[in-house]
Formats: sequence, C-alpha cells, structure tokens
Amino acid sequence: MLRIYFLQHWFNLSDPGAEDALYESPVLRGFVGIDLGRAAAPDETTILNFRHLLEKHELNGKILDTVNLYLASQGIRISTGTIVDATIISAPSSTKNEKKERDPEMHQTKKGNQYYFGAKAHIGVDSKEGVVHSVCTSAASVHDKHMLPDLLHGNEKKVWGDAGYQGQTEAIHEAAPQAQDMTNRRVKKSKGKVDEEEKRKNRTKSRVRAKVEWPFRILKRVFHYTKVRYRGIKKNHEWLLTAFALVNLYQHRKRLAPLGA
Repeated sequence: MLRIYFLQHWFNLSDPGAEDALYESPVLRGFVGIDLGRAAAPDETTILNFRHLLEKHELNGKILDTVNLYLASQGIRISTGTIVDATIISAPSSTKNEKKERDPEMHQTKKGNQYYFGAKAHIGVDSKEGVVHSVCTSAASVHDKHMLPDLLHGNEKKVWGDAGYQGQTEAIHEAAPQAQDMTNRRVKKSKGKVDEEEKRKNRTKSRVRAKVEWPFRILKRVFHYTKVRYRGIKKNHEWLLTAFALVNLYQHRKRLAPLGA
C-alpha cells in the first residue's frame, strides 16, 4: 500500500486513477508486488482508507524524517546552512461543485500582476545538498516570513532567502541562535542611481539560494503537482511531506544507485 501511495505522488494519480493504473500497467504491478492471477489490485476505497490512516497518525512527517536519515547514512547529510522559500500551489476557484463554494481554507494572493487562489508550500532546504528538511503549508495569502522559524532546524550557521524574508533577523536568531542572516536585501536607489554594492551582494547570495528551486522544479515539472489534490490545508500538507521526501530521493537517485546500475 505504501508503494501505491508513492506511485500516486510520482505519477500524480487520484485514488481511482491509481486503481486503474495498476490494472493497465504490468510494470506498476511489478513494482507494487501485485499478481492478478492470485488477487485483485486494491480498489480506490482501500487506497483512500490507507491515505486517511497516514493522515490520522501523521506518519507523512515520519516518512520525510526516515528518508533524510537514510540519505545521511549514505553520506548526504544536512549541514549548517538552510535556504528558505515558498511556492504557490493552485486550487480550483470554481464554485461549480456539490457545496457551491470554493475551499474556505484556500485564499487568494497577488504575485506580480496576476492573482492566484490556493495554498502555499514553504520549505527549508539544506544549502549544500539541496535536501528538503522542513515543510509548512498555508493558504496562498500568508506571507512567506511568517513560516520562517518553523523552516529552520536550529543548528544553522547561515540562513538564505529572497527579499521577502528581509527584516527577519530577530526571528532567525530565536529559531537558530548562531545563524547569520544571509537573506537578500531590496536594492535602494539614491538620486536615480542603484546601490551597486548591495546588488552585487544579492547576486552572490542568489548563487547559493538558487538550490531551493530544485525541489520545486521536481515537484511541479517531474511529479506534475501544480494543483492541490484535496480540500483543506491539513490533507495537502500531509501529501506534501511525502512528496518532498520523494523529491529528496529523486534528487540524489544517481548517488544512491549501485555502481554500474
């Protein structure tokens, strides 16, 4: 059942979609360990009930922790630098459903000149290995800085983030007393001239901060998770915890594969 749950993440499958895929693909059946000559594949209700058990007992966070412990045992360890960032995950804005309403836990926000409705995934990523070690989920309207303390593991020496985290030095020190605030600063203009020194510092910081985009790219472009699958923040948070655990494995798949594989 856990392997089926992972397949749902990798191939962006709904519960009925996962059931259908198991009947259609011998490769997926082989991965899961299903022999149709002996027994039928689990139906969508069984798959749903298993997912609810994981959510009820909050086991998705333990999946993330277990994956990271395994990576550490393979030499891919979380160091003393953390990069923080967030991405918007869209939710259906239509009211053409049974309840005739949008998800009350999702909210609208403006980014650039465009409005988005949905949730926001906040992550803390190791600055050396790119491993996601912390995940928070909120409505899209929640500002990135409010989740910052929960994204730090406490042993940081440096914390990177974009200009949205500017001015959070005190919050960083409360969560990680030894951490240096390396977040980008908004470039000021004086008499029509740009502060080139601050701009140069931001470029240097951004070279490190760019690693935080790797997990988001895998989540959205490889796993195709661009829209929330469920109603409510809690269910989607649990889904994202496992998603980022699998993202960590995907990022380091070549280093984890046996030699010659």
